[in-house]
Amino acid sequence: MDKIFIKNLRAHGIVGIHPHEREIQQVILINVTVYTDTHRAAQTDDIADCIDYDALAKKLKSHTESAARYTVEALANDLARICLKEQGAEKVILSVEKPDAVPSAQSVGVEVERVRE
Repeated sequence: MDKIFIKNLRAHGIVGIHPHEREIQQVILINVTVYTDTHRAAQTDDIADCIDYDALAKKLKSHTESAARYTVEALANDLARICLKEQGAEKVILSVEKPDAVPSAQSVGVEVERVRE
């Protein structure tokens, strides 16, 4: 299976359980790998036969910035569902990170793996 990916998509949003996390937007990093078959896209050289990663990135960023979830687990599952709605998406591995959440860590977050049902 082929893959398309988006690395370190930066969004600003509300995610967290602590009162200060509910008041001030924080940086949220999203990494996505979508498994798909790119053979047709390679043959036709037509964006209509591709997963448009620019459009997908905009959907993921928009949801992240408006969702105001309490857990990164919930946000990651939301975003995985969005990815799997894309035509041709068979599987997604997606991570959501909060780089400023724990002062002594570079980043914390969650990674989920989901398949189309």
